[in-house]
Amino acid sequence: MNFATRSPRRTTLLALAVALTIALVAPAATPVALAGTSYQRISGEGSSWAANAIDAMRVNVSQFGITVDYNPSGSTAGRKNFLNGTVDFAASDIPFQFEPEDGSAPENPAPGSYAYIPVTAGGTAFMYNLQINGKRVTNLRLSGENVVKIFTGVITTWNDPAIQADNPGLVMPARAIVPVVRSDGSGSSAQFTQWMIAMFPSLWDDFCSRSGRAPACGFTSFYPTIAGMIAQSGDLGVAGYVSQGFAEGAIGYVNYSYALGSAFPVAKVLNAAGYYTEPTPENVAVSLLQARINTDESNPAVYLTQQLDGVYTDADPRSYQLSSYSYLIVPTKVAGQFNEDKGRTLGAFAYYAMCQAQQYSASLGYSPMPINLVEASFEQIRKIPGVEVQSVSIAECKNPTFSPDGSNVLAENAARPQECDRQGGQSQCPNGTGGLSNVPTAVSGPATNGGGQTPGAGTTPAGGSTPSAGSTPGGVTPGAGTTANGTPIAGGDLGTDGAPVIDPDNLNPGEVCDPDTGVCGVVGAPDDGGVTGGVVGAQSPTVLAQSSGWTSSIAMMLLVIGLTLGLVLVPAVVWRHLSRTEPA
Repeated sequence: MNFATRSPRRTTLLALAVALTIALVAPAATPVALAGTSYQRISGEGSSWAANAIDAMRVNVSQFGITVDYNPSGSTAGRKNFLNGTVDFAASDIPFQFEPEDGSAPENPAPGSYAYIPVTAGGTAFMYNLQINGKRVTNLRLSGENVVKIFTGVITTWNDPAIQADNPGLVMPARAIVPVVRSDGSGSSAQFTQWMIAMFPSLWDDFCSRSGRAPACGFTSFYPTIAGMIAQSGDLGVAGYVSQGFAEGAIGYVNYSYALGSAFPVAKVLNAAGYYTEPTPENVAVSLLQARINTDESNPAVYLTQQLDGVYTDADPRSYQLSSYSYLIVPTKVAGQFNEDKGRTLGAFAYYAMCQAQQYSASLGYSPMPINLVEASFEQIRKIPGVEVQSVSIAECKNPTFSPDGSNVLAENAARPQECDRQGGQSQCPNGTGGLSNVPTAVSGPATNGGGQTPGAGTTPAGGSTPSAGSTPGGVTPGAGTTANGTPIAGGDLGTDGAPVIDPDNLNPGEVCDPDTGVCGVVGAPDDGGVTGGVVGAQSPTVLAQSSGWTSSIAMMLLVIGLTLGLVLVPAVVWRHLSRTEPA
C-alpha cells in the first residue's frame, strides 16, 4: 500500500491500534484499589493536538470498566463547554483566557472551580507534501523565520531563495506553497502564534494587519487567513488535507503524532544552537527542561501552566522550539451534570493518565511527563470531588523520564543531531523524518563533517546543485546517498541498469550494502536520525534479516504443529488398527 494515499483516519486508527496492543501486553493492574468498582460514564472535549494520546488512554482504561467519551473539537470549544457544564472535563493546550489578546470574549471560570493537570507533552510539527521530479521529499529543512514567512504569506513558492538556502542538498521545485491552518479555535494555533510573536514580532504584526485583524494582533486561537491559505478543523483535518494526492505543495501545523500516523514527513526546524531538528519525544523532553512552570498553588488560574520563552531560545543542539504541554482541566466542585460518582471515575482515569499511560506516549509521538509534573498532578487529582485518593509510589509509575534523583532520563539520553543537520554546511542529511523516517531523500553537494556528500557532476559550490549532464532527474549527481553516519554510498556510480555499483574495497569493517539502493551501513547499528537498523532506506539488510527470522519462526511453528498432530493422530490410528485386528 502506498502510505501517501492512506485515509486521514489512519492517524486515529494508529492511536487505537497502539492502545489495543498496550491493553493486550500491559499488566492488568487497575488504576484504583477496587477492581470491581462500578464507574459512571464521563465525557470530555477539547484539544485535537493531544487527542491521539487521550484516545489511547481512554481505550486502555475500558479494561477496568471505565468509559470515557472524548470529542477533539479544539481547545477553545473544550474550555467553553466545560464552563457551560456540558462535559465533565476539558483538554486544552493553553489555560483559560481571562484577557484574550485577539479580541475574543473573555473566559471567566468561577474561582476555585477547576484545576489544571499536565497530561502530555509534544511538538507542533510542520507536516508537508512535496515532491521533486516525482520523488517525495522527506528531509526538508526550514529556519524559524522561513516558517513564519510561509504562514504569513511572505514566501509563496518552494524554490524561494531563502528556502533553497535552508536546503543546499536539494533543488527546490517551482511550486506554490499552500499553508494549511486551523479553522477552529485551537490551542495549537495559540501556541504557534505565541512563538511567532516572541521570535518574529514584526512579521506577525504585518500579517495581522494584512489579514484585517489589527489592532488585535496578540496571540490567538483563531488563525487569520489570507488568499492562498486553506483552513481545516482539527489536527486530523489539517493532516488529512496535507496528505491528499491533490495537495502537493501543502504544509500544515499538527502534533507530531499525526505525521507519524499519516506516514508523512515533517520539516526540521532550525534551533538557537544552529541545528535543524524535528520534535521527537527525546528532543521535546530536552526542550521542555527550559519551560518555566508556575508553582504558585495559591492561584489556580495559573498553577502548573507553562511559560515557553526559554524553550524558544534554548541553545541545546537537540532542542525543538515548538515544544509544549497540554492539560486536562478538571472540576474541583460539584456542579451541573458533574457529581461525586463521576469524580471517582475521573480521578481513576487521571491516575492512569499520569502513570501507566506515560509509558506508551512515545510510541504515539508524544513525550512523557517529567517527574515534577507527575508529582504535582497527584496533588491536583486530590481536588476532584469523589476521587478515591491513592498513595502512588513515584517509582512504580515506570515513566520513561524518571530516575531516582528526579532528573529527566529521556532528555539526558537524547542523541545529538548529526553534523549534516548543522546550519552552514554545503549539503544536508538525507534521512527522512516523521512518518517517513525510514525513507531517505538523495542529496547533492560537497561533503561536510559527519553527514555531507562528496561533490559530483552537476553540482555547484555551496550546494547550488543545479542539474547538468550526468545527473539524475532531480538534479542529484549519480551515486548520491549516504550511510547511517553520512558517508557516501559505496561505489558512488550507477550501472547501465540504473542500479548502484558497489565496490567492496570501499566498505568499512562490518558494513554491508543494499544492492537495490546502494546504501551501506553496519547491520544492527543503533537508530540514528531515522535510520532503520543503522542503514538508511526501507530495504535495509536489517529488515531482510528480520524477514529471515520470521521465516524461521514460521518453520519452527509448523514443525511444532506437525509434532503435535503426530502425537495426537498416530496413537489414534494405531489403536484403531489394533482394535480391528482379531486375536490369533
